[in-house]
Amino acid sequence: MPIIRIDDVSKIYRLGEQYVTALESVSLTVEPGVFMAIAGPSGSGKSTLLNIMGCIDTPSKGRVEIEGKDVSGQTPDELADVRARTIGFIFQTFNLLPVLSAEENVEYPLLQMPEISREERKERVARNLSMVGLSKYASHRPNQLSGGQRQRVAIARALVTNSRVVLADEPTANLDRRTGESILNLMRDINQNAGTTFVFSTHDKRVMNRADRLVRMEDGKITALGLRREGAWIFVQDRRTPGDDPDI
Repeated sequence: MPIIRIDDVSKIYRLGEQYVTALESVSLTVEPGVFMAIAGPSGSGKSTLLNIMGCIDTPSKGRVEIEGKDVSGQTPDELADVRARTIGFIFQTFNLLPVLSAEENVEYPLLQMPEISREERKERVARNLSMVGLSKYASHRPNQLSGGQRQRVAIARALVTNSRVVLADEPTANLDRRTGESILNLMRDINQNAGTTFVFSTHDKRVMNRADRLVRMEDGKITALGLRREGAWIFVQDRRTPGDDPDI
């Protein structure tokens, strides 16, 4: 069963007297354990699609299923519960709380889950900080950490709730090349060793080159769906125009 299913989803925003279509009749499934990249130029709809997958935004029409359950008509509180228990988020700007330490930032999502004891919270925080190599920086605040370290804290925070899927919006955009490579290697290791599903919105070819599924978007529509087979892309759907980058 797909962990996420998007069925004929459209998203229309009203800006003053105008209406802007961010997504138009998009359908997509995300299978458990994939490492998927959603690529496309700015304004193509990839971040909107990621937000709808993550129950941060709601579609104007269409159906969204998370682990087989239709969430399209759920209340904000119900959607918040789905996010807390199923989905982790990583943002290009890290979105860490500056007044909290690394361990407090990682612990924060668990505070929304009252059934988890203080002892279990502490154990989960320590385990996830260790996994991303930041145990000795647990008491550091974000302004005492490098960009790569802050992104590692964000990864630990995304995983601490035992999220089955992590949605990452341009996670390498604010990192130098070497640090970005390190972060990608870490997330790929987690994907392969723990089976965590990752879905990225990205411009970064390094992300695409590590992905095993590729979604290409333009003007709010999916124009190509690719599967990696033996190091090469096989496109099961391809509506790109001649002259598009052959690698994506």
